[in-house]
Amino acid sequence: MENFTPLASLFGGALIGLSAVVLMLLNGRIAGISGITAGLLSFSGSVPDRGWRIAFVAGIVIAPLALVLLTGSRPDIAFVAPMSMTIAAGLLVGFGTILGNGCTSGHGVCGIARLSTRSIIATAVFMTAGIATTFIVRHLIVGG
Repeated sequence: MENFTPLASLFGGALIGLSAVVLMLLNGRIAGISGITAGLLSFSGSVPDRGWRIAFVAGIVIAPLALVLLTGSRPDIAFVAPMSMTIAAGLLVGFGTILGNGCTSGHGVCGIARLSTRSIIATAVFMTAGIATTFIVRHLIVGG
């Protein structure tokens, strides 16, 4: 297990949970990234809550950059899939978030924490689909 980082993972998960709780307490909103981004990119009329959406998305972009500045190093990221497969995967995930009315942060973090039946089912479905897809691609298509 070359990428086993339990302390960093625990800290990151705690920060994600904390941000979800703070957003719910201060704004009464779910910290679902796809919904936040969709509202930010909405061009239908004025969006009165655009400010916090910009701040939330900016935090997602700025936080890793701040980590690099603080530590002086960045994690090694290697794309093992061809760019065409990466783009196709991104489009499928985007379509899935529309189809499922949310993403892993909205359903998996916030929805399960609120004991939402819809979110529990959605999370089970996309986790199962992700595991099956990884197995098929890695063991039946590439490794087979």
